[in-house]
Amino acid sequence: MSIYSHQEMINNHGSGVFAQLGETFHVWRERQRSRRELAQWTDRDLHDVGISRSDIVLEAEKPFWRA
Repeated sequence: MSIYSHQEMINNHGSGVFAQLGETFHVWRERQRSRRELAQWTDRDLHDVGISRSDIVLEAEKPFWRA
């Protein structure tokens, strides 16, 4: 006989889905924030890390859900 009620098992399963959704939204927000920050870097900063301004434009134009 199980020590868990039916309701407890349903809640545990559902929280996994919500945790995955939360993680997905977190990744999307982080991408958006990173791209916004990268777009504000100076040409010298970009040169130091070896990226061109056109690379930044291409990256910044991506929708948040694309890696």
